[in-house]
Amino acid sequence: MALSRNRRSERTIDYWPGFVDALSTLLLAIMFLLSVFVLAQFLLTREISGKDAVLDRLNSQINELTQMLALERSSSQDYQDQIATLRASLSAAEDERSRLQKALDTGSGSAAAANAQVADLKGALDAQQQVSQRAQSQVELLNQQLSALRQQIAALESALGASESRDKESQTKIADLGKRLNIALAQRVQELSRYRSDFFGRLREILADRQNIRVVGDRFVFQSEVLFASGSADLQPAGQEEMAKLADAIKELVREIPSDINWIIRVDGHTDNVPVSGSRFKDNWELATARADAVVRFLISQGVPPERLAATGFGQYQPLEEGDTPEARAKNRRIEFKLTER
Repeated sequence: MALSRNRRSERTIDYWPGFVDALSTLLLAIMFLLSVFVLAQFLLTREISGKDAVLDRLNSQINELTQMLALERSSSQDYQDQIATLRASLSAAEDERSRLQKALDTGSGSAAAANAQVADLKGALDAQQQVSQRAQSQVELLNQQLSALRQQIAALESALGASESRDKESQTKIADLGKRLNIALAQRVQELSRYRSDFFGRLREILADRQNIRVVGDRFVFQSEVLFASGSADLQPAGQEEMAKLADAIKELVREIPSDINWIIRVDGHTDNVPVSGSRFKDNWELATARADAVVRFLISQGVPPERLAATGFGQYQPLEEGDTPEARAKNRRIEFKLTER
């Protein structure tokens, strides 16, 4: 009777599970925010890298066009210098022609020589005029090329402006995508947290009269003695009865949680730190894994969808209580159930 009263007194209201639920939800939200930040950084980096490559190509083309323009301007200046020289020569020839014409007018004796000199000067003048015409043609061609280059530079500047505008639009879209993902994930986390609380509440109602079953944080814990014999991974009849109740609760949960929420119930097997002896298992890790697998297979046989279950063995490496006392070892021999995201 005294032991029964003590156990009843231990069934006080435990606020710790709710606190752990809230903390786990906060951690999931923080992890999601970090994931979204990393994704956004990756997408932004890739987008900016592509824009930088286009900008580098445009800058390279602009540099090449600038160099060509400088060369063409230099050639144009050379031709203009040649034209100025030819015009100066033409002016000197005309002056010489005027002088000779005056000499011709003043003396008929030297008329023949003057006429010969005039003819020579006319030939030279015609030749200089032809050179001048070719130079002018080249200057016009260079001016046309210069105009075309200026049009190309204007087109490149326009393309660069359009590229910068698209880059800003992409950054805005990335930021908007991040906000939408944050909102969607927060909603999913809240929904899963609500279903987790409802599920644990049902399990408490179903298994309230069991002393070896309790809630630890965000997990529902069965002591191994409830389900298995010592050193065995075969469910006992009493354990099968408890797992059948759990299977009914999980099947109700499957019908209620929307299909777009990707969730599982993870079944974790744990043992104490006493080495396995006289058993078909090599060590505690293998025993813990086999027990978790046995529970999962039994739940599947009761109609629980296999895609909503996962079996994991931890051996003695995740104890609830440190120490080698019988009480500590008893607490560490357990099967845990955790509703979580896949």
